[in-house]
Amino acid sequence: MRHKTLTGFALGSACSLFLASTSALATPQDNHLKNTVDASIRPLMQQQKIPGMAVAIIAKGERHYFNYGVASKDNQQPVDNDTLFEVGSVSKTFSGILAALAQAEGKLQLSDNASQYLPALRGSAFDHISLLQLGTYTAGGLPLQFPDEVQGEDKILDYYNTWKPRFSPGVQRQYSNPSLGLFGYLAARSLGQSYEQLLEQRLFPGFGLKHSYLKVPQDQQQHYAMGYDQQDQPVRVGPGPMDAEAYAIKTSASDLLQFIAGNLQPGQLDKPLQQAVASTQSGYYQVGDMTQGLGWERYAYPVPLARLVAGNAPKMATEPHPVQWLATPEAPKADALYNKTGATSGFGAYVLFVPSKQIGIVLLANKNYPNQERVKAAHAILKELETAK
Repeated sequence: MRHKTLTGFALGSACSLFLASTSALATPQDNHLKNTVDASIRPLMQQQKIPGMAVAIIAKGERHYFNYGVASKDNQQPVDNDTLFEVGSVSKTFSGILAALAQAEGKLQLSDNASQYLPALRGSAFDHISLLQLGTYTAGGLPLQFPDEVQGEDKILDYYNTWKPRFSPGVQRQYSNPSLGLFGYLAARSLGQSYEQLLEQRLFPGFGLKHSYLKVPQDQQQHYAMGYDQQDQPVRVGPGPMDAEAYAIKTSASDLLQFIAGNLQPGQLDKPLQQAVASTQSGYYQVGDMTQGLGWERYAYPVPLARLVAGNAPKMATEPHPVQWLATPEAPKADALYNKTGATSGFGAYVLFVPSKQIGIVLLANKNYPNQERVKAAHAILKELETAK
């Protein structure tokens, strides 16, 4: 498999860019792809004042990397293939994989009630909420974030035990870190290890990821990009309740593309992971044009830009939406687009893949910018890849 890297460097805060190729003897097709990515990414960075971005693409079995700007405005270190970005809620796709892996190994059933896997929850609302409902944000209205005062294991447990559903379980989709976080936590309990151990010892190695972390080790700190908030102040994600399960992964564009490659061609994975991938890409219910998987959100392919933008609009994360459950889980589809956004205070991520086209796209930035702009940029690149000879 060929790998090509094209890099861009930001000059000053205005993000004026020039590109220098580090790949040998680029073909006309490579140059066309470079021009396509440039046309989407360079204006985006200037408009959104993004210091640095990494773009990774898989198409026709080849992987391409395009690096822009700086990982840190302080030392002007350029983004490269090893730069680590916070990917926020893209982390949720790994919780989906872990729960699906536990089911494949007979350690849980998604139809089981959540309290079955944590005795301390018995007698709470979670006696009547399934793992699948937790993993698809339909537990009954768990909020987007934990209240600020919920810190530490005891208060987290108290929160879950005293929480009262706003809706009947399974009726409304309410995007939620507490919901998906508990889902991942209970999946890990069923496997007899901590979530952190399972992620770092099973999932990362299982997909061939070598530069992905929950806590960036000291010898990798030089690769960890600095994030920038809406006031352009430096910021990185801090610890929080259920952070590992919901939003705490730091990874590189090349590692994330490796993860996408495993989703595009799961046959290269071991058998339990193959089954897990199928479960995460299966459809469980519909909200408008979107079919909900475990972590992944699926659309019939091809997808008009307006439909993809609407499915990733802010109200999808902040408002409840009635769901239409499928009679039985719908198997993964080749003619589908799977995607997931993710963000922390200082970073923005977006990934998509289309199995029938064997195309995957990763966009990572060290600034949190609107989802619709991420979708527009990735969709423009996708359209060009679809028509490439």
